[in-house]
Amino acid sequence: MWWILGVLGLIVVFIVILLIRTLLFKPPAVEASKIEEVAVDTVAVGERLAQMIRCKTVSSLDESKVDKGEFEKFRALLGELYPRVHSACELERLGSSGILYTLKGLSSAAPVVFMAHYDVVPVDQAAWAKPAFDGIVEDGALWGRGTLDTKATLCGVMEAAENLLAQGFVPQNDLYFAFSGDEEIAGDSAPAIVDEFEKRGVVPGLVLDEGGAVIGGVFPGVSQPCALIGTAEKGMLDLEISLEGKGGHASTPPPHTLVGQLAQAVTRIEAKPFKSRLTPPVATMFDTLGRHSSFVYRLIFANLWCFSPVLDAICRKQGGELNAMMRTTCAFTMMGAGTATNVLPSAAKITANLRIIGGETTESAIAYLQMRAGDPLLRFESIYGMNPSRISVTEGAGWETLRTAVAQTWTNALVSPYLMFACSDSRHYGRISDRVYRFSAMELSKAELGMIHGHNERIPLSTLAKTVEFYIRLMRSC
Repeated sequence: MWWILGVLGLIVVFIVILLIRTLLFKPPAVEASKIEEVAVDTVAVGERLAQMIRCKTVSSLDESKVDKGEFEKFRALLGELYPRVHSACELERLGSSGILYTLKGLSSAAPVVFMAHYDVVPVDQAAWAKPAFDGIVEDGALWGRGTLDTKATLCGVMEAAENLLAQGFVPQNDLYFAFSGDEEIAGDSAPAIVDEFEKRGVVPGLVLDEGGAVIGGVFPGVSQPCALIGTAEKGMLDLEISLEGKGGHASTPPPHTLVGQLAQAVTRIEAKPFKSRLTPPVATMFDTLGRHSSFVYRLIFANLWCFSPVLDAICRKQGGELNAMMRTTCAFTMMGAGTATNVLPSAAKITANLRIIGGETTESAIAYLQMRAGDPLLRFESIYGMNPSRISVTEGAGWETLRTAVAQTWTNALVSPYLMFACSDSRHYGRISDRVYRFSAMELSKAELGMIHGHNERIPLSTLAKTVEFYIRLMRSC
């Protein structure tokens, strides 16, 4: 009898602890800051971005498909559109297509790097409702490849600098505008710029590149839009898994064909995903946004010491972004084997794309897949890979300056760190700074997010104006 009462008492204490922790898990008080109004000529900015869109700067690993004249036209256009920037800044060409503007400030102690890329991915014009490179404005939106990824942010940087220089602006710290024309093919321009910074001893106090955005409905139980600033990005691995055999006639097959063996390996791997890991960017995101969530989710996020298995089960079941935050993911994307219906192939292969979470490496990921596949005859070959990026700090001047500029531009948004799943040029800057952040300064719907690398890419002019506002506020504070 007494032991039953003791167990019940422990259960009551346990529940009370959970409830108290949940009730205390609430947002901190935030003092409202004064917001200076920023004037932007939306129509004029839209026309200048339209001119950039009309430059067909499509990058490709196959150089024969690259129109270098379009890239030169784009670089020359920047000089025409932004004469004050070109007059006030030193301009250098680095790497295959890198552009580096240097605007000297009162100090070189904590320089700031604004990044973007001006190359774009190819277009299937037949699937577009409007020409992808005509820069058409219709119903308040500018259509074209690159409007979201990332000529809009490049435009925002240049517009802000031109606007401020017209007012006699001198930054507190040196400003660098670092643009590459080969980000989409992981080219050499961004690494070349970082190499040059390293030679000169430049240690940025803030680096800002593409990444998160202001998005609604992105976090469980949170109704407000969230401004997500990437403080790290996952690694990436393209992996080929192959198997060789004797081949032969399909009328007399062996117990397990090469395709069947590969299929078994895929099934084993997908049945047992990589273990979940709570990395610092995700832990901080849960702590920041979880405090604004509904009660049930606050109960979970306030007591992860207890509910981590529950969260893991939710992530595995839902898949998608929440799951990708918590583990290395493996997506099988390509298959290849025989060329005739009645012939057993002598070789078969399958390709996987992995996104590697912090704390793991390309080598450890391959080892895990080999163990899960359980077939010593399989060959695992890395096609291309990179380890996870360095994690940037979420304290100090650089972070606070960025966070404040975001909060003052999108006043209804919750600002939070997050883990970026895609790869960007910013990963190279981890060599020289622990203040590298990934934020595309736009408020985007889920439909607009789907246009990035997709069909009918376009940006509302009101969104573009906000992008310029943001960069003006941020530069003023640098």
